[in-house]
Amino acid sequence: MQWIEPPEVVIKEIRLGRSESEFIDGCHALLSIATLTTPLLFNNLLLSLRPFGTIHFLSILTSDVVKTDLVNHDEEETWTAEALDILLETWNVIFGTSDGDKNSISAEGRAVSAKLFNNIVESYLEAAAATAYDEDDNAEHFVASVSKRDERLESYAVIARAAAEITIPFLINVFSQRVSHLNQIIGKSDPTRILEELYWILLMIGHVLMDAGEGETALIPETLKAGFPNFLEEAQHPVVVLSWSIIDFSRRSLDPETRAAYFSPRLMEAVVWFLARWVDTYLMPVDGTKVHISSASDSLKHGPLSSKRILLNFAGEHKQGEMVLDIIARICINALTSYPGEKELQALTCQKLLVALVRRRNVCSRLLSMDSWLDLARAFSNERSLFSLNPRLQRSLAENLVCAASSLKDAEASNQYVRDLIGPMTSYLAEMSARNDLKDIAQLPDAMYTVNCLLERLIGVARATQPRTQKALFDVCVAVMNPLITLLEAYKNQPSVVYLIIKFSVDFVDGQIAFLNAKDTSVLVSFCLQLLQAYSSQNIGKLSLSHSSTLLGGAQVEDYKDLLALLQLLTNLCSKDLIDFSPDETGSPDIAEVVFVGLHIVSPLISFDLLKFPKLSSCYFRLISHMLEVYPEKVVLLTKEAFAQVIASLDFGIQHQDLDAVDMCLRAINALASFLYRDKTVGREGLVARTVDSKGSNGELQENISSHFLRLLLQLVLFEDFRVDLTGSAADALLPLILCEQDLYQRLVQEFIDKQPIDSLRTRLAKSFHSLTSSNNLSSSLDRPNRHRFRKNFHEFLTEISGLRIK
Repeated sequence: MQWIEPPEVVIKEIRLGRSESEFIDGCHALLSIATLTTPLLFNNLLLSLRPFGTIHFLSILTSDVVKTDLVNHDEEETWTAEALDILLETWNVIFGTSDGDKNSISAEGRAVSAKLFNNIVESYLEAAAATAYDEDDNAEHFVASVSKRDERLESYAVIARAAAEITIPFLINVFSQRVSHLNQIIGKSDPTRILEELYWILLMIGHVLMDAGEGETALIPETLKAGFPNFLEEAQHPVVVLSWSIIDFSRRSLDPETRAAYFSPRLMEAVVWFLARWVDTYLMPVDGTKVHISSASDSLKHGPLSSKRILLNFAGEHKQGEMVLDIIARICINALTSYPGEKELQALTCQKLLVALVRRRNVCSRLLSMDSWLDLARAFSNERSLFSLNPRLQRSLAENLVCAASSLKDAEASNQYVRDLIGPMTSYLAEMSARNDLKDIAQLPDAMYTVNCLLERLIGVARATQPRTQKALFDVCVAVMNPLITLLEAYKNQPSVVYLIIKFSVDFVDGQIAFLNAKDTSVLVSFCLQLLQAYSSQNIGKLSLSHSSTLLGGAQVEDYKDLLALLQLLTNLCSKDLIDFSPDETGSPDIAEVVFVGLHIVSPLISFDLLKFPKLSSCYFRLISHMLEVYPEKVVLLTKEAFAQVIASLDFGIQHQDLDAVDMCLRAINALASFLYRDKTVGREGLVARTVDSKGSNGELQENISSHFLRLLLQLVLFEDFRVDLTGSAADALLPLILCEQDLYQRLVQEFIDKQPIDSLRTRLAKSFHSLTSSNNLSSSLDRPNRHRFRKNFHEFLTEISGLRIK
């Protein structure tokens, strides 16, 4: 206690030069004690030393640390933030361990918690008022980052919810006071200070009413009974009162004069953030049902009525839900069009609020019947005002607007909505690509910016593909396929545009291919082939490579992201279960053809340095593994250079540090070796005749593929740090290689045994190798039972040699 009491005095001494280490240790001690005790015992511990309990002292200590942290702007003095994190974790432990009557927080403890929360709110409002005129726009005002801010506020909310009967009325009062004050000073004095306070009040209320994560908070009615005796009347429930107060305040932003007067971009950020979380938690019941509770007996029958249930009931019964939806939709339009350049506000609107609105079908179905939502859709389709948004936000906006269509019960209505929404932008791209002066206008800044925005929108549209809207999306996007090929050529020297075209193709194939019939699949596959051929003919990949000769850091992977996108495109094509899919009478290529064309193009551009990047190497090896497993006969069609690149990649992948990469390479080798063995047994040459460079005991040599990989796998198993997790895939790859090259296998084994210096070791090794290929009635077959027997033999072999000191 001497380290931390009295808090105000100790903190003052630390700020004057005293070491903070004892103070931090004291906070840690409180956390440890709280972790090891019940809340009741924790509170009683200090009563033997002081006239107050431990929870009371913890409240005073936390309050003083919060005040100090809010005014502590010296980056070197981080001890206050550390102490506050420890204390907030202690409160989480106390309330997290409250369990029935045994560990319940007393009424006095709840009162102390409420007082602490109220003090925290007042401290934040004082700090907000003091920093309202700071010129540092990049500062998040007394918090290091938005994520840290939200983490802190959520911890404060845990304290508030422990005494909801006190803290909710307090928040109602604080909010109404600030709004009233704002009404009084508007047009008479500067509202900046009040606006900053409202910003923080909205954030506080949002965290108290809505839990992080699932976005649902249960405020048990019994805890609200004292302050609100008529809590069973839904309209008087404190959460309803508080929510409707904020919604009514937010509605004022729809008036242009009021919005200009005091709805600053920063305040609108808080409004949009609050509405996004509120929609997720409370707006309109999914099933449209209502639980009416009018008496204590009903409450017992239905169980405790949460604030969410009460608010859902109130919104549903009094038709408030649709009114709020209309308000929110109009707020979205204003946030996107009336605050140009406000990236944070626009991002919250596109990536939080609109996402929450379109998440549930029952909400979407109401939205699409409202003029406000249709106004937003029309602005997206026909007005250039929304082009002021950051291009990446165009993607989110398009995805949300299209997702809403899946809620319509009438399939034709859904498809017509999609056509009306997307048609204008696809028409623009088609008209632009057909211009005779395309090469001249394409490089103009305005034209390039517009193309970037439209491509981002197309990516969002592709990501919004759902069964109900799939057909309309496919038909509309087919119209833009040829224009995109033309634009790829026009922008071959603009990596950002090239990447967006490929990225759209990736997401379009990913969303569509599972739904398509053979005819539509031919259209899609033909487009992908054209895209790959255009990419290759324009040497776009080589242009990208020329910008960066080596990879010195992770940031340079941006220069190669189009290669990653192409790999993802080929992988998505492979996801279609069309092994027997063949070209139609129009001569369209099949999927395997396109994928191997892609491998021809991409493989020479992927260096071993690039394969060190996990995401790229995983995508590449997964594709190679899949193609060799499903289409091994197509490997013979690869050019000598492309084939050599695939083999070299597998060599590299076998020695990769990533377990999944090694496993995929072993599966690829298994598929290739199995194909070679089947060809060899029927007398076909094909790949059997291909040779690759290998390293034998006498240096470099040329040998066939199966011999090459047999050497490689034996090297891996006998001399490298072989990982037991790979036992199954290694055994599957080794069996067909041994069957293909039995003479070489026997020779390599004998060379290995002969090198061992001890007679007994040579004897045991010879026995182990013999058992590997002869025990368990092993045969010269690749059927599943024989593979299973070889796996068992291989596992026993590894167990045996792991205890031997071999060289």
